Amino acid sequence: MKYRHLFFDLDHTLWDFETNADETLRHLFAEHNISRHGVSVEKFIKEYSDINHGLWRLYQGGKINQQQLRATRFPRTFLKLGLTEADSPPTLSEEFTNLLPHKTAVFPYTHEVLDYLRDQGYALHLITNGFRDIQHLKLQASNLLPYFQEIITSECCGHLKPDPRIFAHALERTGAVAAESLMVGDNLECDVLGAYNAGLDQVYFNPEKRRHFNQVTYEISCLSELKEIL
Repeated sequence: MKYRHLFFDLDHTLWDFETNADETLRHLFAEHNISRHGVSVEKFIKEYSDINHGLWRLYQGGKINQQQLRATRFPRTFLKLGLTEADSPPTLSEEFTNLLPHKTAVFPYTHEVLDYLRDQGYALHLITNGFRDIQHLKLQASNLLPYFQEIITSECCGHLKPDPRIFAHALERTGAVAAESLMVGDNLECDVLGAYNAGLDQVYFNPEKRRHFNQVTYEISCLSELKEIL
């Protein structure tokens, strides 16, 4: 067995963030009657997603903190829609944060593959830049928590992927060594490059088969393909 420890990203890798966020945003759109502003739910979701992705990049770059991310994403969305910050319900971000983690959509074959890997004797862990309280709720709601021996969050570690220090912390905490460890994630910078710089082999999860020019150890478009690697 070449690898003994498998490290997974959570959002966009196992837990289907886009599907779960879409469902949550549609609920809030209806709950707050946002259509009264002449905005479609599709437009609302698109603008929010663009804003949120941009803010997450700033957060991962250390340019804003968690509170700033949560406080600004919806007001900025309303401004992008040609409305005002006052049109954004003040509780919207809190409601989103409370509802989203209880959604249960995961990528196809998630549970089957994790069952297989656990039965094969691999030690399974998570490394995530997501916020600790939110990530644990997601894992519980989607029945993923029992699979993982260690859950390493950037909040607890003090460093965000792709910083090699979060991977070093993960190796130390799990008693793993880089040569026997494999990182599985959807983000070329945070997961693949971060793991590479820390000396770990990588699996790039690319379900949309996006074109890229990065060198990766393995690339898959479906989680079931992990069975061919491991």
